[in-house]
Formats: sequence, structure tokens, C-alpha cells
Amino acid sequence: MKTIWKYESFLPDVSEQYRLSLGEGQTPLVKSGFIGKALGLNNLYFKLESLNPTGSYKDRFAAVLVSQMRAAGQKVCIATSSGNTGAALSAYCAAAGITCMLVVVDGAPESKVKQMQLYGAQILMVKDFGKNAEITSRVFDDLEKICSSRQLPLPISAYRYCSSAMQGVETIVYEILEMLPDGVDQLFVPAGGGGLTLAMTKAVLSSSSGIKVNCVQPEGNDTIASALRNGKIHAAAVSASITVVSGLQVASVIDGDQVIENCRKLGGNGYVVNDADVFKWEKMLARKEGIFCEPAGAVALAGLEEAIARKEIGKDETVVCLVTGSGFKDMMSVDRHFDLPEVETLNRQDCISTLEQYL
Repeated sequence: MKTIWKYESFLPDVSEQYRLSLGEGQTPLVKSGFIGKALGLNNLYFKLESLNPTGSYKDRFAAVLVSQMRAAGQKVCIATSSGNTGAALSAYCAAAGITCMLVVVDGAPESKVKQMQLYGAQILMVKDFGKNAEITSRVFDDLEKICSSRQLPLPISAYRYCSSAMQGVETIVYEILEMLPDGVDQLFVPAGGGGLTLAMTKAVLSSSSGIKVNCVQPEGNDTIASALRNGKIHAAAVSASITVVSGLQVASVIDGDQVIENCRKLGGNGYVVNDADVFKWEKMLARKEGIFCEPAGAVALAGLEEAIARKEIGKDETVVCLVTGSGFKDMMSVDRHFDLPEVETLNRQDCISTLEQYL
């Protein structure tokens, strides 16, 4: 079975006996059948990180982090999450026999919370955590002290906290390069705290592949993207994250400064998109490509639309958008934003009559 451990030379040194895998990695890279042409692009691809074991790219992070914990003989995992990191850690901790305690952001989607609980994690939701920059920073500081005093990692999917485990996320780029050996011109990546985007830039720089890595954020959490576009060197915290795109509600600056530095070094840019466009592309991905993603998974595509409007993409460039998480992660968002019709129960004859209208 091929997993991220295929790239062991790029990953932290963990003895093979402690390596844990649930089949993460080697996710499909699918060429667009409709949206690319509609946007005027000849070579648009979607990297379906939504097809990892727990439904998001965070499984790559959890596989490395929990393997490291096994090697260190650690039996308790204390972490924070807006949803996907918690789901991934809960699953991998369950497989490793490690107790998992998760401090989750205020308003984390119920679908994600229930997924964590089913894996056996204990959930602690903190008021305004993930929405208010000051409270978010204080929670991080508190948890850092607790974990440090007990010689435990603090598994936050960011380089500031877990740089070695984030190397697991970098394997996304190595897979893309293998799947598209003729090269990739532009990569669009959604960002909250910036960890995923930073991982992509680090892998691109280490591979010398020359891909432009673009950082896309919802306007209700624009900590990095505008600063990158406007020539600034520092990301800026927002007083409150007001986007409703779950997973990208990170008001504080975590990996933002280095994202700006690395994206600029690679010739990438920042794109700010509104929530309405994110939901539009979430629906289009489902209706036109058969890809069911959570809202955060459509953010990269919304950023690509903005890049095309700015005439910053050539029609023959090879472009990859990351689809970061499954739509099943946030079914409440589907209920709120898409006004899907109620399903009526018909008698047999009415069913046949309805079918015949389409024949």
C-alpha cells in the first residue's frame, strides 16, 4: 500500500515499527471536465485531498504526528482544531491506542465534532476561540504551557507548533509532480493560519519545480493574502474572523509571515474572495465535476476565478487547485446555503409519470 511514507527521505526519522498509516496520501489528481473550459483554461486539475481516510489533507499531518508520539511512548494527545485536524488526530490516536483530547473552535461544524467523538476523542469547545484573535492566542499559549510541562507535543497543523509533522503535508506537492511530470505552473491553496500554504511552498522550493504558489483567503479572515499582494512583509491578525467558511476561521497570525516570504519568492500572489463566491464554486464543483467538497475545499477555485479576472493566468498554463476536505464534513452548510428541495414520497404511478417527463 502506497502512503506518505513512500517519501520517507522527506519525512521525520521514525522507525518503521512505529509508523502508522490508515492509507493517507496518493489522492487523485483529476483534470477538470467542465469548469476549466468555462473559465477559459486548457489544463485545470483538482487535487482531491477530500479522499483521505478521514476526509481531509490533515491525515498527512496526523500520520506523522501520531507516529512520532508512538515512538516517544506518549499516551495522551492534547490538541486544538476547527474540525479537520481534530478528526484526523482522533482517528489516528484511536488506531494507536492514544487518548485524544481536543480543544475546538467556537462553532466548529457539528458533523466534524461528531466525527471526532465517534473516534473516541473528548471535546472541549471554548467560547470565541478561533473567532477572536486575543482569545485564540491565549488558548494557544495555555495549551503550549500544559504540553511543554508534560513533554507532550501540541498538535496544531502549523509550522510554528509542529514543523516536523507538517512535513507530512508537503507530500501533496511530491505527488502532484509525479502525476504531472511535464510540470505545473500555478497552485492555488486556501489559507486560514497558513500552514497548508507554507507546506506547499516548502515542498516546491525543495523540489526546485518553480511552481507559483498562490494564497487564497476569505475576506472575513484576510490575514495573509492582501499583505502578500500589497508588498508587505508581515501578516496581520484580525480582531474577529467573520467568514462562515469553517476551517479558515483563524484570526491570529500563525505561519503568515513565512507564507508571504515564500509565496513572493516563488512568484505567487494573494487572493481574497467573498463567502458567496466560495459557496457558488462549492455547488459548481458538485454539479459540473462530481466533486463534493466542504466550503474550504472550494476556496482555491474561487481564488483562481479572481486570478483570471485580474488576467494573471494564461489559458495554456497548467493549474492545480487543492480540494482540501469532503463535503460530508459540513452538511449544515449545505442545508444553510443551497436551498435543496424537500424529497416527497410518491406513489408508484406518480414516480413513473415523473420519470417519463425526462425521457
